[in-house]
Amino acid sequence: MQIPFLNRPPVVAVVRLSGVIAARGGLGPAPAGLNIDGIGPVLERAFALKRLAGVVLAINSPGGSPVQSSLIAGRIRQLADKNKVPVIACCEDAAASGGYWLACAADEVIADPSSIVGSIGVISAGFGVEGLAAKLGVERRLTTAGGQKSFLDPFRPVEPWQQERLEELLGALHAEFKGWVRDRRGSRLKAPEEALFTGRFWTGREALALGLVDGLGDARGEIRRRFGEKARIVPLGQRRPPLPLRLLRGAMAEGLAVAEERMAWARLGL
Repeated sequence: MQIPFLNRPPVVAVVRLSGVIAARGGLGPAPAGLNIDGIGPVLERAFALKRLAGVVLAINSPGGSPVQSSLIAGRIRQLADKNKVPVIACCEDAAASGGYWLACAADEVIADPSSIVGSIGVISAGFGVEGLAAKLGVERRLTTAGGQKSFLDPFRPVEPWQQERLEELLGALHAEFKGWVRDRRGSRLKAPEEALFTGRFWTGREALALGLVDGLGDARGEIRRRFGEKARIVPLGQRRPPLPLRLLRGAMAEGLAVAEERMAWARLGL
């Protein structure tokens, strides 16, 4: 005789990590962008589910803030270690740059053959408008206390020491990223670091051969294969603010956010 409550199916949480990783603020209960403030409570709920057999991270991100990437990945590992629950990352369109940083928080990484994976590097971009200001007759008035306070002022030419300092900062951040990938992937990496850590990205199938991912597939297929056909899937993600609050943000602010995200995806050719 089977007792129904002793044969309940295992529970698998699917946490969606989607969009540009950014610490932007915004109106409403969830800050814009993928960040620890918005996704932290979601992760807490995921790992607190009863009869939890595993957590799947559905990742679709071109990257973004290295700090937010580190904070989110660190929270995932803390909760996984505390609850002794396996974590599987499933890459969708992209797990690139900060998106791959998040994927490495999982015990295993699965990708679609056509996913964009990798981009283990750091980028800084901006504009210099000193020439335009001169043409328009705009005079820059700036007073600082501290010789480096006006670092990379867009209204002034970049000085050699500023470029050197920027490269030092990017190098330090790149070292953190590389260290994280080494710690999480270890001996599974199948190519030399000088090939993997250049900022280049690959398809999921190519990434498998390089050891950046562990297999090819999708979230639903992996859940059924690992936890059985009867596994109960609990999808979780950041809640969107109510429509009135989204409208209050203003068309211009929303347009800038969309443009920023579009540029992030465009770097991957998507």
